[in-house]
Amino acid sequence: MHHANYYYGHAHILSRYCRLEDPLDPPRIRGYLQHGWNIGDGMAPGVPFIDGSPLLVWSEQTRRRAWSQGRRDAVVVGSPFAYLEAMDAADGSEREGTIFYPFHGWEGQQVMGDHQRLIDELKAHETGPITACLYWNEYKVRGIRKVYENAGFRVICHGYRGFWWRDTDREFLVRQLAELRRHKRVVSNRLCSAIWYGLLAGCQAAVYGDPMVLADADLTFGGEPRLHRQWPEVYGYDPDPIAGREIAVSELGADILATPEELRTYLGWTDAPWAGLAPVPA
Repeated sequence: MHHANYYYGHAHILSRYCRLEDPLDPPRIRGYLQHGWNIGDGMAPGVPFIDGSPLLVWSEQTRRRAWSQGRRDAVVVGSPFAYLEAMDAADGSEREGTIFYPFHGWEGQQVMGDHQRLIDELKAHETGPITACLYWNEYKVRGIRKVYENAGFRVICHGYRGFWWRDTDREFLVRQLAELRRHKRVVSNRLCSAIWYGLLAGCQAAVYGDPMVLADADLTFGGEPRLHRQWPEVYGYDPDPIAGREIAVSELGADILATPEELRTYLGWTDAPWAGLAPVPA
């Protein structure tokens, strides 16, 4: 199993959905599972592939983009977050405030921008309490956490995605879903997975503010200008939540989720022992 298949506990969520006997120890996935939303073929730039291994992508749109690049082994399976959202029903608690996801880098690339400007803009346009959710690097290493705490925001981190099969937080998306469901709105300064996740989880969503700059960004697929041009429905201070949710369902593959039996076939888990539990809720 490629180590990125474990990111954010994706393999564990799919193992649970497939009703495997030990969902905390998922078997090897046959292929490369898309681990984040992007505007390319769903895979991270520069990942070396073994010829013939399937690309397990979230949506039909992503599959078409992969095909346009000559990658004919793309298979649409749906996003792990969509499976999680389908399995875990909301408890009906009242929502309040906004959860904000500032655009972040990762260990190999840092983001350059003015967080105070974002804070000022958020305070001018959001009502109710604001939660800032930071990537672990900004939360623990770069000192950005203090900027948001000093602004009076509640500051959280969903956890560490994992790397090279180590330190994977399998509750990452479980924690993220719970946080999204306690907020009315989800906001980011750049269109990203969290915006689509929030829309699927019932939030109003908005993308606004300085999109910032990622060091040595790969602009092969068009970068931030293309995001704004192709998905204008989610930009601005108060976009239409109905239109946004329709797009989120499509981008996350929530409308084409496989049955547990089908998904075990896609992932190469047909020989894995399964528990034969009650069907997953529709």
